[in-house]
Amino acid sequence: MATTLLRNATLVDGTGAPAAPGHLLLDGDTIADVLRGDQAPDADRVLDVEGRVVAPGFVDMHSHADFSVVNPDHERLMAAFLEQGVTSIVAGNCGISPAPARERTLPRLKRFASIAIDAPLAWDWKGFDGYLGRLEAARPAVNVAQLVGHSTLRYAGSDVRRGPLSSADTRRCLDLTAAAFEQGACGLSFGLGYDPGMFSPLEELEAFMRVAAAHDRTVTVHLKAYSKLSPTYPLTELRPHNLRALREMLDLARRTGARLQISHFIFVGRAAWPTASRALAMVDAARRDHDVAFDAFPYTCGNTTVNVTLPYWFLAMGAEAYRSRWARMRLRAELSIGYRLAGMAWSDFQVMEIGVPEWRDLEGLSLEAIARRWKQHPVDALLRISERTDGGALMLIHGYSGDRAGRGPIEDVLSHEACLFETDAIVRSHGWPNPAAMGTFPKILGDHVRRRGRLRLEEAVRRMTGDSVARFGLTDRGVLARGKRADVVVFDPDVIEDTPPGPSRPAGRPEGIDRVFVNGVEAVTEGRYRSGVRAGRVLR
Repeated sequence: MATTLLRNATLVDGTGAPAAPGHLLLDGDTIADVLRGDQAPDADRVLDVEGRVVAPGFVDMHSHADFSVVNPDHERLMAAFLEQGVTSIVAGNCGISPAPARERTLPRLKRFASIAIDAPLAWDWKGFDGYLGRLEAARPAVNVAQLVGHSTLRYAGSDVRRGPLSSADTRRCLDLTAAAFEQGACGLSFGLGYDPGMFSPLEELEAFMRVAAAHDRTVTVHLKAYSKLSPTYPLTELRPHNLRALREMLDLARRTGARLQISHFIFVGRAAWPTASRALAMVDAARRDHDVAFDAFPYTCGNTTVNVTLPYWFLAMGAEAYRSRWARMRLRAELSIGYRLAGMAWSDFQVMEIGVPEWRDLEGLSLEAIARRWKQHPVDALLRISERTDGGALMLIHGYSGDRAGRGPIEDVLSHEACLFETDAIVRSHGWPNPAAMGTFPKILGDHVRRRGRLRLEEAVRRMTGDSVARFGLTDRGVLARGKRADVVVFDPDVIEDTPPGPSRPAGRPEGIDRVFVNGVEAVTEGRYRSGVRAGRVLR
């Protein structure tokens, strides 16, 4: 195998150890040696990286790319992740995974997963192992560790659309969960802010978590609520909804002994921002007794579906809700009052990808602007988009953990010792991109490390790499050490940063990423993805 030497580097090895000058020797897909000091060995290819940091490849802790990477042309969508230094993703989040699947309920799964699907899928697998085999055959551009989704498991094991499962269906779903773990799933994910997860009783969630604990797998959870008021709990609930949702899952983790990873630890709406200190204190208290951590992105907006704005009672009515004058009147009153109390405005809702060709000019516009264009109330515009797209339109919601200048609890969240990093980015061929897909890791390194000084470089890299793979029991990569896989990123610490969106301009490529190696293969050169390079692997 050919060897490559990265000479005169500043080595930040992913363990949190102080940065040190040295050299990194790659031999095929493996790190052959980590040398500190002046002595450098010979190699087939020598790259002088003086003034650059050499670190392990970054790990996206929360990805939805598993519905893209099985497609033959997925590299065009994954290029943005590679160009910001991501070499591995953890996919299957928010209760949504492509497997297991069952013919009878596959249409329901396809509808649920439509948020993450950019091109038609063959869906020529049933079991979890079949999906991973299909993914290996597709030669992914990045490494993929795959979670199994609770909602997907329900669809595969039961005909019950929402609400409690029968004892027989529960056993079938739990058997499917265990089978997925045995076939290579690195954990279990819940999507409790979405149908059907929002309708699942706590007893059901506990049963699933006990299976994960028995197999020593991490449980990730999209909480039932992230705002002070939410569509998931009754408005008569006196506690902040996000704190109730957090308490429920912390209690379940304590009772089951499951390792808990709280997904996108955000505070949606200005009214929720003051609850951040209480939420972090709850996590700190829980960490004294059991294994709890969370992940977050460095932007104050995030992507989701248009239907996440609708309450459970409206969704439970199905198509009839859109035609019911009573339901629409109730919804308008609830949302108008609820969003005001939650500290949100219609200008906070921005269309990412509409999914209707003749409506493409709406992408990038706020719901407030669309309502003005259509001369409708924002709730009527919202329902028009929801009904026409069958709930599949993608939205960027602003006001997550801070204002658009980044002022708010987001700083305390990102600097907390339990925080790992993610993009949670849905990537489509069209539309207004989520800035997290372009610049999550460069923004943390440029903004929170270099400019604000909220994180040390070594600490930030450790959380982006070694800590992230360890969270899911992956031991062959994530640190710069002899014998580990050669996932490596080379960047300029004085330059690295994102290119944020402007009022009429989407986010662009980041600055400061020089090279990215995936399993020893150079996938990014001078900040640009090398077309056709697909060196990723399935991390079972």
